[in-house]
Amino acid sequence: MKKVILLISVLFVSITTMQAQKINWVTMEEAQELMKKEPRKVIMDVYTTWCGPCKMLDKNTFGNPDVANYINKNYYAIKFNAEGDSSVSYEGNTFTNPNYDPAKKKRRNAQHQFARYLSVRAYPTMVFFDEDFKLIAPISGYLLPKQLEIYLKLFKTDKYKEVVSKEDWEKYQKDFEHEFKS
Repeated sequence: MKKVILLISVLFVSITTMQAQKINWVTMEEAQELMKKEPRKVIMDVYTTWCGPCKMLDKNTFGNPDVANYINKNYYAIKFNAEGDSSVSYEGNTFTNPNYDPAKKKRRNAQHQFARYLSVRAYPTMVFFDEDFKLIAPISGYLLPKQLEIYLKLFKTDKYKEVVSKEDWEKYQKDFEHEFKS
């Protein structure tokens, strides 16, 4: 009987842990340091505090255990407030938000120089970088887990280097086999 109770307890803890899988978000600086030891691709969630679809992305997509597990295994994940007041160093440049207004902290604010540099024009945008922290592509909009899965695997496997036309992209999507659950 004790073994049965112990087994049920272990299963319950395992299931709860799997369901509570969270993405290991790091700062830009932490990602740069981690990449020196173990190079990986980077996904950056570029969001704003007032953005409804950004909050949905956090809850529904980044909160999905399949998404979180895949990102944690294959990427360094960074959250970046596109209208925040942080200072960012990237490729020898320092980016700030000189027009940031602290009174608008929870509302629309001035866009950060780094968000402009990354060609972010909508929120949310997920920006992908390679193992050398070179920009691969920004992907704009709220994506469901299966929609994000296509991009996560496209960039992780370097297949994006083979997708050079609209036809290539359509074929990649058609042949893609989803593994993530909704």
